[in-house]
Amino acid sequence: MLATKIKDGDDVFYIMPGGGQDTGETLEEAVEREVAEEFGIQVKAKSLEFVIEGLTGENFHRVDLVFLCDYIRDIPNAEIKGDMNQVGYDWLLVDDLENQPLYPSRLRKQIVNLYNSKKNIVYLGNESMEE
Repeated sequence: MLATKIKDGDDVFYIMPGGGQDTGETLEEAVEREVAEEFGIQVKAKSLEFVIEGLTGENFHRVDLVFLCDYIRDIPNAEIKGDMNQVGYDWLLVDDLENQPLYPSRLRKQIVNLYNSKKNIVYLGNESMEE
């Protein structure tokens, strides 16, 4: 699984790529554009798998829509437009995902379940910054 690597002081953690949806853009197009901008790779959005909210601990109401994607190819000479505090990205092993500092943390177990074709929960509710 590909994740954005963030450094906050001495702490390093991972988040899913993402950003805003442009006017006239489908959700799938937004996913594909954001991944291209943040990682320099082309993906094909397949299906919406998870929805999680961030209602507390932030200055805005965040709704994360997490899509399953197929990797297509690297984009030659891509101009990476990283998030604030982004120091790169890493491929995280799904087998060890529950032990990785991936946030929102409620995604960890559900991604592992999806990968292992086990039942997973789509709407993960609210997660505060403290979780």
